[in-house]
Amino acid sequence: MGAADVVPGVSGGTIALVLGIYQKLIDSIREGSRALGALLKGDLKGFWTRVTQLDLMFLLPLLAGILLAIASLASVIETQLHDNPEEMAGLFFGLVLASIAVAWAMLGSRTTNHVVVIAVVGVAVFALLGFQSGPVADPSPPVYLGAGALAICAMILPGISGSFILLMIGMYAAVIGAVDDRALTELALFAVGAVIGLALFSTLLGWVLERAFDLVMAALIGLMLGSLRVLWPWPNGVGVISEDQSEVIDGTGIEWPAGADLWAPTLLALMAAAVVMGLARIGERHQAR
Repeated sequence: MGAADVVPGVSGGTIALVLGIYQKLIDSIREGSRALGALLKGDLKGFWTRVTQLDLMFLLPLLAGILLAIASLASVIETQLHDNPEEMAGLFFGLVLASIAVAWAMLGSRTTNHVVVIAVVGVAVFALLGFQSGPVADPSPPVYLGAGALAICAMILPGISGSFILLMIGMYAAVIGAVDDRALTELALFAVGAVIGLALFSTLLGWVLERAFDLVMAALIGLMLGSLRVLWPWPNGVGVISEDQSEVIDGTGIEWPAGADLWAPTLLALMAAAVVMGLARIGERHQAR
């Protein structure tokens, strides 16, 4: 999940879905948000009771793995995205495409309504990803709060990553600049927005999953389908994310490649798809225990 979150067009939620831990992840985040809510109300006993009910043997290794992957792979993936953008995009394209197949297999029923939801969400996301936003100059505190809330929601949804959402709304450079400058006020606002967004969105998403699992899964499939626009390898791969105020999104263009440029991304896409299907098998066996 950490490695996926580093990639502009892939979400850690996609990996959680493939491995069969997505529902458990959402439920754990919901329990954590309830514990935080009790703490904010001054209910220390209720806070501690909810904390002790958390599945820490699931959450702590998961969090450690995410942080370790981000720390160790961020520079490697960034270098490869710069040096081999089309090949890397092909790799991620295959990963998400196979994830769509896995999610489709998870549907308990496949009705016309589900197909319509997939199509509507897919087309909407595909269209939205075509919009570009210039960088926000001197963002106000509410903008940092909103950016944190939006980015964290994207990270737990299968599909595009939080980093790409920040890029789309013109806040990527501002957030990266705050990290580089150690601007504690801006980072604190972003973190508070992320906590608020995660608590509210995980509660809503968990509630809907419990009551309309197939419909939500259909929407998530549409989200992943639409996000393939970002991962189409040609002409620019997933595009360039710049850390300065002139950042642009150039990874949403779509062209058909010349013959010589076709094979490497396609081969990597097939390899990635095979890995995802293998991971899905592992996830199925884990759930069956």
